[in-house]
Amino acid sequence: MAKSDCTDILKALADRSRMRIVKALLKEPHGVNDLAEELDISQYNVSKHLRILREAGIVDVEPDGTRREYFIVESFHERLKKEGPVLNFGCCSFRFDQLPD
Repeated sequence: MAKSDCTDILKALADRSRMRIVKALLKEPHGVNDLAEELDISQYNVSKHLRILREAGIVDVEPDGTRREYFIVESFHERLKKEGPVLNFGCCSFRFDQLPD
């Protein structure tokens, strides 16, 4: 998370669909179609939400042949391992153990 201002992160996590995407990506990397099917969200909306999560520095993407695999950035995983399911951004904290299904 290269962002020093938590505003972008909080905006990105303020949407229920994006929280569900983050929860799925915390388990394992996914492609857009996989996320759309698993979460019952349109492919268009999944792509839109992933763009917002990427801009916030939470998610990144890597090509895998013709697919693009989205994953939670390593620094985010490291913070979760170190701080547990609650990330403290200074101005506020966010509980990742209580994300919606």
